[in-house]
Amino acid sequence: MPSGAGRTSPASPWFPFGTGDDARVRLVCLPHAGAGAGFYRGWGRGLPASTAACPVQPPGREKRRSERPMTSAGEIVRRLTPELIRTVRPPYAIFGHSTGALCAFEVIRELRRLGGPLPVHLFVGGRRAPDLPVPRTELAGLPPNELAAVLRRLGGTPEGVLASPDLLALLQPLLVADFAVNEEYDYRPEPPLPVPVTAFASTSDHFADPAQVAGWQRETSAGFTQLVLEGGHFAVFEHSAVVFGQLAADLEKAAAIAEV
Repeated sequence: MPSGAGRTSPASPWFPFGTGDDARVRLVCLPHAGAGAGFYRGWGRGLPASTAACPVQPPGREKRRSERPMTSAGEIVRRLTPELIRTVRPPYAIFGHSTGALCAFEVIRELRRLGGPLPVHLFVGGRRAPDLPVPRTELAGLPPNELAAVLRRLGGTPEGVLASPDLLALLQPLLVADFAVNEEYDYRPEPPLPVPVTAFASTSDHFADPAQVAGWQRETSAGFTQLVLEGGHFAVFEHSAVVFGQLAADLEKAAAIAEV
């Protein structure tokens, strides 16, 4: 079980591993395209005991596989935000990678509109600033070999999956939905968020280079930090010790401020 385990909020399909109510601070983790909550389950072991990792489980994956995956950031935000307000006790922060970063950003905007408790920090990785357009991949019509080529370029997918047309066929509908969330997103200008942002960029990320990731600074009025890691789109997971160190430092500072 993730660190900070103990009493948790009422069960929610969005938070299958609980919300660590007894921890000093919670880190809500939103997954990238094709991934589920299980991808972050081990993060609790890398974070301080005072921090509970709270992975989010969107519909269409793992134990929610029978549910229809959502195809727009707006739909995800409308369904996830009330659950977050109901089940996650402040202080908390949000981490999102790639598509998850975009959804995290829009969830915070929705929280502000609703007057809900805002997170103490936003962490984003593998995603260019939300006001920058994203190239379209048109995954829906790709045959298995071309789909495998796209995923191989991204990284993060086991070679055994890439080599199996049957597994790719099972994964393709979810990927099509998740990529649509990212690629069909319609940015609407709003005032910068009063939430500090830490952005993780990668030297060889073809989908979000460091200059594009640096644009997240435009979305905050509360301080911005960028770390550039060696590697590709999934460098945040390949350099987990560095990432955990930054998360711990930022969360310790944020939790101390929240307790004042």
